[in-house]
Amino acid sequence: MTQSPLEKIQVLDQIEKEIVLCLQSAGQALLELSKEKSSQKNAENHTQQFLKSLNAVESKLLEQINYLTQVSTGQPHEGSGYAAAKVLQMAWHRIHHARSRVRELEESKAKYQLQITNRQQPNFPNGGASAQQGGGSNIL
Repeated sequence: MTQSPLEKIQVLDQIEKEIVLCLQSAGQALLELSKEKSSQKNAENHTQQFLKSLNAVESKLLEQINYLTQVSTGQPHEGSGYAAAKVLQMAWHRIHHARSRVRELEESKAKYQLQITNRQQPNFPNGGASAQQGGGSNIL
């Protein structure tokens, strides 16, 4: 089935909207992790939504690349092929940027989990020595 130029542009517009959703999910996850009392469940939900959107974007862009590969003639530039290649290049750049943000999010999550673990461990003075090591009761 051949798509009209308008339909092709609409597909690219849908991909761009999915990229925006992807970045919003990443931002929401980072925002959740930056809160004083953040919810790990909310952060994980936003992270999962981000990864789902990222996979959808990657899949749709691969479809576009395959289409462009099929219709390319190998001839020198004679029209708007440069524009399509530039759009594709920018889309790949956005995916690369989104992936780097995911890595940052994972690092933030790991730091956050380490902080939570450290806060949950009891804090014993004198290296964990109990009050009874001093020889019993100190009642006068």
